[in-house]
Amino acid sequence: MDGVLPKSDFYYELPPELIAQDPLEDRSSSRLLVLDKHTGAVSHHVFREITEFLQPGDCLVLNNTKVIPARLLGVREDTGAHVEVLLLKRREADVWETLVKPGKKCRPGARLSFGDGILQAEVLEVVEEGNRLIRFTFDGIFEEVLDRLGEMPLPPYITHKLQDKNRYQTVYARQEGSAAAPTAGLHFTEELLEQIEAKGIRTAYVTLHVGLGTFRPVKEENVLNHHMHSEYYEVSEETASLINRTKAEGGRIVCVGTTSCRTIESAADEKGIVRAGSGNTDIFIYPGYQFRVLDALITNFHLPESTLVMLVSALAGREHVLNAYEEAVRERYRFFSFGDAMLII
Repeated sequence: MDGVLPKSDFYYELPPELIAQDPLEDRSSSRLLVLDKHTGAVSHHVFREITEFLQPGDCLVLNNTKVIPARLLGVREDTGAHVEVLLLKRREADVWETLVKPGKKCRPGARLSFGDGILQAEVLEVVEEGNRLIRFTFDGIFEEVLDRLGEMPLPPYITHKLQDKNRYQTVYARQEGSAAAPTAGLHFTEELLEQIEAKGIRTAYVTLHVGLGTFRPVKEENVLNHHMHSEYYEVSEETASLINRTKAEGGRIVCVGTTSCRTIESAADEKGIVRAGSGNTDIFIYPGYQFRVLDALITNFHLPESTLVMLVSALAGREHVLNAYEEAVRERYRFFSFGDAMLII
């Protein structure tokens, strides 16, 4: 690579009607496109058939982050003008980094009110990318107030209102902190996870709190100049040990979602040994990247020219991925967060 990787190399045509607006009633009834990363061969299945492609001794790595209802609709106390606040990152107890719309008039000192004053806020300062630091005041426990007033921060391409908050949450979500769901995990049910375990497939959990940067478009024409957003992750001793043991015994590491993939690749040393720990990662995976740990990936279909299409292209090759995407369009698969799934193996 000569230092240039054009963004347009990762473009594909997607008819807008293929963007899934609602989750299916049965999580595991989504379709599953299986892509052979070596040959580019594609086959079509139903998601619950995933067990046929997993072998005893493999290890499934899942991201147990939990989405918080981070979208707050309120008013400015001085003018009554409507305002939308999106919680991005907790900085300290009651202070959050947020995205405010409209932002221009929400200068430091502006006071906001949500739920007829149940939750109040003051803008403290403007930080990078125009985000606002806001201090909240309330009675009781913040999480409970948020659960009552907040909405799920669905991606901008989903225009339907979500009827059930839990459908933008994996069945194994535990650690609160995400502004978006690790959507590859939405296809799993408790029953399917039990079948996987009964087959002798190990499951390991990592945490990566998904930020809204995951939806931020790549603006640079040369992908290599793109600055990746940073996200917080944790890998426990138990998980690191299970992944390392699986590799040593010849089993495969199958990541559920790009977030699990980015977490274990960030936590691994040059020899592919995963180290327990926590921190922030801004790892950017694109073609040419040598995977240290991951062997196979379960993922959804991603936006054209996105960093996530670049990640799957690093694993299976750009041509194989774009051919598979074209096939998925022809076969009328459902795309993006509430859409169908893909297994790259």
